[in-house]
Amino acid sequence: MDPDPGAAPRPRSDRVRIFVDFWNLQLRMNERERTLGGSSNFQFDWSKLPQWLVKKAAEKCAAPSLAYEGMHVYASYDPLANDEKLKRWFLTWLNRQPGVQVVLKERRPKDAPHCPSCHAEVSRCPACGGSLRRTQEKGVDTAIVTDMVRLAWEAAYDVAVLVSSDSDLVPAVQFLDLRGRKIIQAGFPPIGSHLATHCWASFDMFAERNSYRRS
Repeated sequence: MDPDPGAAPRPRSDRVRIFVDFWNLQLRMNERERTLGGSSNFQFDWSKLPQWLVKKAAEKCAAPSLAYEGMHVYASYDPLANDEKLKRWFLTWLNRQPGVQVVLKERRPKDAPHCPSCHAEVSRCPACGGSLRRTQEKGVDTAIVTDMVRLAWEAAYDVAVLVSSDSDLVPAVQFLDLRGRKIIQAGFPPIGSHLATHCWASFDMFAERNSYRRS
């Protein structure tokens, strides 16, 4: 049946994209779980998580629904720490889930600690002789900001769910807010309160964690 030409057009649902700082999410969840005596490695059901985040964002927007446009996951791996299995999971499983795009960065070496007295580099533990090699994540925050701004410029979303507690993202959130994008933070209050304050809205991920826990 042809639509009634005199009928009012149906309103378009706002489009939502999800931006996930993987390690920020995983480590915060693990920390919170441990405070309650839970597992030190929370298992996410990545097939359920996007729809749960979209539902919570719709509640904050007082909207009946939002149109899910995709989830962008930003992560890092250490090439010298036997992370090949993790890398394969990111690229051959998570990256192939409907609507999911993974941005994977290689972790970089970080300076070894120094003795506070003589300032010499301490590369091995004086007790057991084990290596004190450290790495740091480089480029993840930049990739998140770049994609959020680029996709906003391309008018690819109206609402963004930002899964992070990192205050370094505040300037990007402020910029996007001035351009009419609703940025909703998903986090673990009170951690990340500075970022949450600058977002259009925020919600707690921990209280309903069983909604997206892998069984």
